[in-house]
Amino acid sequence: MHLEAPINQIGKSQKEVYEFLSDLSNFEQLMPDSIQTFEVLDADTFRFALKGMPEIVLRRKEQSPYDKIALGAASDKLPFTLTANLKEIAAEQTEVTLSFEGEFNAMMAMMIKGPIGNFLNTLSSNLGTI
Repeated sequence: MHLEAPINQIGKSQKEVYEFLSDLSNFEQLMPDSIQTFEVLDADTFRFALKGMPEIVLRRKEQSPYDKIALGAASDKLPFTLTANLKEIAAEQTEVTLSFEGEFNAMMAMMIKGPIGNFLNTLSSNLGTI
């Protein structure tokens, strides 16, 4: 299953956006209002829970300065990645595309497509306010 948030243009340099996303504690600012738990476990891992959803642990899987940061589920039960692709469009303007890639059976994909889409859109929207 592949989902993408609408492309977001942010009034910061590509380096600033990359450094913001590289500090995983900053993801707390991007979370939806329904967040119940957020905890940084180490420099590459954080845990969060949204109301009515199971707790999720994300670990940094890949990063490419200043173009890409990919986080993946720490558990193999629900294998997925959340990727931020950054593209400089001007000195103080960065285009960010958030995407979700997961391997789920058809029933699970149907159940989580809406909530994951909303989650991605919220992260993207909140990223525009940094």
